[in-house]
Amino acid sequence: MNLRTNNIPESVWSLINQIDHLKGRWIGGAKLNPQALGRLKRSVLVTSTGASTRIEGSKLSDEDVEKFMRGLSLQKFTDRDKQEVQGYFELLENVFTSWKHIPFTEGVIKQLHRELLKYTEKDERHRGEYKKMENSVEMFDESGKSVGVIFETTPTYLTPKRMEELVERTADALKQGGGHSLIVIGNFLVEFLAIHPFQDGNGRLSRILTNLLLLKAGYEYVPYVSHEKLVEDNKTDYYVALRKSQSSLGTERENVTPWLEFFLTVSLEQARQAIELLSHENIEKILSPKQLAVWRHFEVVSEATAGDIAKAAGVARPTVSQAIDVLLRLKKIERIGQGRTTRYRKV
Repeated sequence: MNLRTNNIPESVWSLINQIDHLKGRWIGGAKLNPQALGRLKRSVLVTSTGASTRIEGSKLSDEDVEKFMRGLSLQKFTDRDKQEVQGYFELLENVFTSWKHIPFTEGVIKQLHRELLKYTEKDERHRGEYKKMENSVEMFDESGKSVGVIFETTPTYLTPKRMEELVERTADALKQGGGHSLIVIGNFLVEFLAIHPFQDGNGRLSRILTNLLLLKAGYEYVPYVSHEKLVEDNKTDYYVALRKSQSSLGTERENVTPWLEFFLTVSLEQARQAIELLSHENIEKILSPKQLAVWRHFEVVSEATAGDIAKAAGVARPTVSQAIDVLLRLKKIERIGQGRTTRYRKV
């Protein structure tokens, strides 16, 4: 199968353009308040872990996940849901922290699977190994009960070859610019889930890989808004889009547009919520104390130079310049004039 980058409909390109416009407005985490962003990331870890495991039938609420991650020791892992939650939380935290150093290879995908299932006793024999028995895709209702098989997956004997080809093709496309990264990632996900290469944990691993690939493609707001929660909130649409696209794979009428539209719609909402974090109502939560002092100065004066602000706010000039850069990029202030006479005013 190819990467299906031809004949992409206008609806898909429209979603991509909107996502990339918002991506351009995101401020790198290092320039905002690291303590506030750390708290936000922790909240997303809890939300994403709860959502991703519930999609696969877990019954733990976000509150359960939060309480569980706050204190239980390994000896108390007696319940499958808790074991899966622990594995997901720790792996996603590692991805959020170390994504720059995690290469996208088959070996890494197997290692991520091993880490995902490292606490689940029932999965001990097949962690990090491609499936040895045929499997299928099931859909679960709100109570966690299976409501039936929705898709037959790639046969066991073909799985290693299909995975090798898929990962190699995807890695090459992302490295060499063989199509827009969001199209490449979307194609990878729909085929990964069609292959269903592992005995268990494929859905959860696909969402871990979604976070990893989006981060590596430059969507650095991903740790601050839960992709998994948005999928859970639209779970029926998720299954329908997957089924429509996967049923066409390998036929003369391959059509992954339903899946791409779902994946990109969720990604657009994620980007919108990330930018909302930078809104006036939330800005004070994610600026550092010194950046906040500069911002508050603009709330009481109509215009000011960097020197004026440094003197009035009691903040060092280099720090004022950094804060001004952040506020300009946030479109909270605008520059007037050039050179030594440059002034700034609130937008």
